Amino acid sequence: MAVQWVNRPNLDFRGFSGLVSSGTVKPGDAVRVLPSGKTSTVTRIVTLDGDLPEAVAGQSVTICFADEIDCSRGDVIALASDPVQSADQFEATLVWMDENEMLPGRPYWLKIGAQTVTATVHAPKYQVSVNTMEHLAAKTLDLNAIGVATLATDRQIPFEPYDDNRNLGGFILIDKMSNATVAAGMIHFALRRAQNVHWQATDITREYHAGLKNQKPGVLWLTGLSGAGKSTIANLVEKKLARMNRHTFLLDGDNVRHGLNKDLGFTDADRVENIRRVGEVAKLMTDAGLIVITAFISPFRAERKMVRQMIREGEFHEVFVDTPLAQAEARDVKGLYRKARSGQLKNFTGIDSPYERPEAPELRIDTTQMTPEQAAEAIVAMLIPQC
Repeated sequence: MAVQWVNRPNLDFRGFSGLVSSGTVKPGDAVRVLPSGKTSTVTRIVTLDGDLPEAVAGQSVTICFADEIDCSRGDVIALASDPVQSADQFEATLVWMDENEMLPGRPYWLKIGAQTVTATVHAPKYQVSVNTMEHLAAKTLDLNAIGVATLATDRQIPFEPYDDNRNLGGFILIDKMSNATVAAGMIHFALRRAQNVHWQATDITREYHAGLKNQKPGVLWLTGLSGAGKSTIANLVEKKLARMNRHTFLLDGDNVRHGLNKDLGFTDADRVENIRRVGEVAKLMTDAGLIVITAFISPFRAERKMVRQMIREGEFHEVFVDTPLAQAEARDVKGLYRKARSGQLKNFTGIDSPYERPEAPELRIDTTQMTPEQAAEAIVAMLIPQC
């Protein structure tokens, strides 16, 4: 039973309400709460019509435990002798329902049972032809496409394969920006690596690392069009922070694509994966106590939001290097706009690929009014009181 509501009208009563999705339960049964794994014994099964000697699949009930254990909305109650599985990586069938294609690596809300978590979808293993049922190669899924893909959630969730339990195996994906339902899915099984890989605790904490450097970790995320001046400003910011004895590291968009992201192109899906990887690296560097400065076009709000959510609250600072397209194109130091206009360069931001302006950045740099030196001064002035 997925817990939909914790019922506690007074100190003498605490019950967990939901719909029994499979099996039976009765007072005296030993049960386990997933994903925590805590165990207890059922003392009562309560309904509006009174207590029941047994509850079966399809009944909405409130279950009371003998012990005061942690159990909240979204958790699953199962018999201790036959608990459901819990994992954070799965293979699933997806039915794509949105006019915008699926972007592998983009975070979506995944709603399963009474629980909502963040999930990312990998590139499809294959697409299923609705006419012949054959498996077709695919890099993404378009409207009404059906495919099989791997997805990962940001925490372990209790589940059962869809073939065994539709309530605990069926889910929907929701776009985080528009709140539109973009896909429906059915879990096949958990990936083996989801159960074999565990977080290893270490004794030297991020606070200790930061203390050695006498600073607060943080991420300065410079975003804007190609040619806006992000790399120039980021370099000046790092030099100013170095003179103030701050420990920093600069991640530049072009430099990262020479190594870590050498295998990625410039499709929307590759841009999403580019930013996801950089976000993970920035997160590790803040754990080391560093102030991380990044200079990436990062054209999509969803991915900038994804990185913000990776970083601890108050440590992510979005800086919008705001340059009009005409001015950025006039600079065109690398000749990229000229190539894009002539059709030699596809998927170029600002020409045939969109740039989504930040809606509420921590700082906006108007490059028509500020020199790079003034921009760097403004960024440092914003950052130093916090770091």
